[in-house]
Amino acid sequence: MAKSVRFDRNLESLLEEAAHTLGVSQSELIREAIAEKCRKVLKPPLIQSLAPFIGRIKSKGGRARNSGAAFKRTLLEKKAR
Repeated sequence: MAKSVRFDRNLESLLEEAAHTLGVSQSELIREAIAEKCRKVLKPPLIQSLAPFIGRIKSKGGRARNSGAAFKRTLLEKKAR
C-alpha cells in the first residue's frame, strides 16, 4: 500500500545520507523506522510481559523479610529531620 509523506529539506537530506550510509533504499529505511516506532508505541504493558515469571520464584525471604520495617524507620527518620 502506498502512502505519501512530505519532508522538509533537512529531513530529506538526513534520510538520503542515512540510507546511503546503511546501504539501503530510502523506502526501506522509512519502513524499518516506522515499524520500530510502532512496536515501541504498541508494546505490551510490563505486567503482561512479566506474567509468565510472576510467582515462579520461591524464597525464604532472607533480608527482604524485614524490608518493610526498615523502610518505615527510614521514612520516620526523614520526617523527624
